[in-house]
Amino acid sequence: MNRLDVTLLPLLTDNYAYLLRDRATGRTAVVDPSEGEPVIRELERRGLELDFVLNTHHHWDHVGGDQTLKERYGCPVVGPAYDRHRLSVLDQGLTEGDTFFLGEQEARVLHVPGHTTGHIALWFPDGEAVFCGDTLFSLGCGRMFEGTPEQMWASLERLRALPAVTCVYCGHEYTEANARFALAVEPENIDLQAKAREVRERRATGLPTIPSTIGEERLTNPFFRPQSPEIRRRLHLEEAQDVEIFAELRRLKDEFRG
Repeated sequence: MNRLDVTLLPLLTDNYAYLLRDRATGRTAVVDPSEGEPVIRELERRGLELDFVLNTHHHWDHVGGDQTLKERYGCPVVGPAYDRHRLSVLDQGLTEGDTFFLGEQEARVLHVPGHTTGHIALWFPDGEAVFCGDTLFSLGCGRMFEGTPEQMWASLERLRALPAVTCVYCGHEYTEANARFALAVEPENIDLQAKAREVRERRATGLPTIPSTIGEERLTNPFFRPQSPEIRRRLHLEEAQDVEIFAELRRLKDEFRG
């Protein structure tokens, strides 16, 4: 039974933080809080304390609220040990293969470099959720600010291999823009067409498009689909390796103005 409650918290202009609560113990954490005060207001509204701050990577729009929350609740900040030298607050560093427990909920730590070299994802198998920061987005993936195409593709392969039912909780509401690019490179994908319509409808009424699932992303996200004959044909790279397809897709997305 899924005993992990997840509350989506919109922050800044398009960021998401996530409030996690283990139902069995009441232990509570927040993932990637760019701001502290909105998190405090939500916790107070629900009568909750905060036990942990969890970070996926070092970018300011994912860690900006860490200090405020630590001072308010006295809770440890947990994040990638790889980024210890560039995080102003880090009480517990996590690396590939580590586990983290939020009450009775176990999270497995995946090192997923590419967007940054130290990026991690937190996968809760029993909670059927992965918190992937800016490595994977719904219908997209993060820019490679620090990593290589080989690193980023390997990271996406790891996430793509998670169970199909796994809910994808990413760092930003980018899905509508990502859908426009996805349709440009795989317009005949029926699943993608349906997903794009759903996304437009949700955004038109101010609703979030997150979470998606790993299963949905396998069917619709071009960065999960380098084997697609249509994508390969449109890129004129029918015989290329998957990582070459990924690299070209990422290059085209960086330049896309659709």
